[in-house]
Amino acid sequence: MHPNRRTALSTAVAMAVVATVLAGCERGTSTGTGPTTKGPAEAGCPTVLVRAEAAVQRAMKTRPAWHGPTRGPRAIPGKSIVYVAQTMTNPGVAGAAEGMREAAKAIGWDVRVIDGQGTPAGIQAAFSQALALRPSGIVIGGFDPKLTSQQVAKANALHIPLIGWHAVDSPGPSKDPELFTNITTKVQDVAKISADWIITHSHGHAGTVVFTDASIPFARNKSELIKKELATCSGVRLLAEENIPISDTSSRTPQQVSSLLSRFRDNWTYSVAINDVYFADAAPALRAARKKGAGAPFNIGAGDGDPSAFQRINSRQFQEATVPEPLSQQGWQILDEFNRAFSGRPASGYVTPVHISTSANSGGDTSWDPPGYRTAYRKIWGR
Repeated sequence: MHPNRRTALSTAVAMAVVATVLAGCERGTSTGTGPTTKGPAEAGCPTVLVRAEAAVQRAMKTRPAWHGPTRGPRAIPGKSIVYVAQTMTNPGVAGAAEGMREAAKAIGWDVRVIDGQGTPAGIQAAFSQALALRPSGIVIGGFDPKLTSQQVAKANALHIPLIGWHAVDSPGPSKDPELFTNITTKVQDVAKISADWIITHSHGHAGTVVFTDASIPFARNKSELIKKELATCSGVRLLAEENIPISDTSSRTPQQVSSLLSRFRDNWTYSVAINDVYFADAAPALRAARKKGAGAPFNIGAGDGDPSAFQRINSRQFQEATVPEPLSQQGWQILDEFNRAFSGRPASGYVTPVHISTSANSGGDTSWDPPGYRTAYRKIWGR
């Protein structure tokens, strides 16, 4: 995604055969094919590379026009929203919550965040606490609603609208579980563009490690889609898939990275993670191995684009790129969708397009904050 190597992108890559891809791994495990030897005639993917380059170039644009909603119901006053967070240590979950708090000031509502602490028991307790408050609406913030099926059923019975943020695989309304809408970029688009960045940045030659959290269906699906797209380029090899729960990244990622360096050495040239937080915890192990911050393995986060990820990218310290969610904008969208639910209107149907941030196009910013949405939502709400 973040083509920050200062060489021009080349399409003169040799012809290749189709690569295979590994199956998903179980919780807390690592799988991989290991390095293989390919001759010059077996490496690269010229046709795929041309397509990937074009997709990456489109995703690098920094001033897209606002294509979200411009019409909707005026703000209904006096509403209260509870955001049940999977874990506030997940930067994406926390960023969307912060966007909601900002939007709440604009629309005049009360927002409360309850942290599920990243465990099923904690999330269930947080949701039960949210129900006890009898709010106007509840947000399922970054966890599988199946974890809280009893609480979801109770909320539905009480006619409390539920909105998901990264709760199910697809954006938009959901019947099972019953959600007014789910807010996320399309996981297929995020997975594809992150893999396309690796194909582009490596000119079709990469030894790649994928970091995922198989305990979250959304994340597992994302990593499977990433692997599928990487497999379209025969010069890109999947060395390993590391399954590390997001709640365990700080304790487990450094050790796993050290193990990967020992196993694959210089064959490991690229990494992609379902969340940027993995690279925050990978950096110490890479530094200890005397790896250069701006060198291989070149790392891209397939979400969520938190400030620390931008700081690593802008300083070129063990992360080259991210596919950021517009977290603040999504927080505003959550409240707009609730306002539509309270007004008896359908969900807006808006889905944010994917974007790639690198040191070349971030402008030194520490978030992806596309223009136009604050003005648009204030106008809709009459605020």
